[in-house]
Order: sequence, then structure tokens, then C-alpha cells
Amino acid sequence: MTELERGMVIDVNLDPTLRAETGKIRPCIIVTNDVYNERVPVIQVVPVTAWNEKKSLIRTNVVIESTETNGLTKKSIADCLQTRPIDHRLRLVRIRGRLSPQLLAKIDQAIAVVFGIH
Repeated sequence: MTELERGMVIDVNLDPTLRAETGKIRPCIIVTNDVYNERVPVIQVVPVTAWNEKKSLIRTNVVIESTETNGLTKKSIADCLQTRPIDHRLRLVRIRGRLSPQLLAKIDQAIAVVFGIH
């Protein structure tokens, strides 16, 4: 099993999808804790989409600048409303990099808003 860790940016094949679900092969951020990531093949990810001004104003979206460390090639948005489980054995395409702890904390805050956890 591939060693995956919380905060990693990975490319995932999200297809097939239904209606408004985020699809295709795209970067995603692993948000499950490392105990689950080590023991089970199903992990929780937040899809990453292209940045635009309208998306950047949504409270549950987190802006991510591209860096060598995270492996993203352009300014992006972590769409925390679209958080979803995946079986990484079937959907993982490649590992890109890792987010900073500060950015991961912002994603945690956005996820807490989505799920009503305060």
C-alpha cells in the first residue's frame, strides 16, 4: 500500500461522478488523519480546482498559491464543500507534494464550517 499522509497533495481520478460533483483527474488534499491513512484504503480528500475571484470569496474555499513544495502549477482553490471519500488503491494517480501546516489549518477551519463543527 502506498504511504499517504494528511496534508499531501495527490492527483485523483474522481470519475465517475453524478451531476454537480467535482470530477476528472485533479489534485486533491488528503484530510483524514494518518492512523486511518495507514490502516484503511478509503481516505477523505478535498478536491482542488482552478482559482477565480468568485470562488475565492466563498467561505468554505481556501486559496492555495502554487509552490514547489505542494506541486501545484497554478493558483488554486481547495473546495472544502466537495470533500469526499476515495479508495486510493483505485483512484490515486500520483503524489504531487504537501501543503504547509498553516494552509492545512485553514482547510480544517473550512471543513468545520461545512460540517457545522465549532
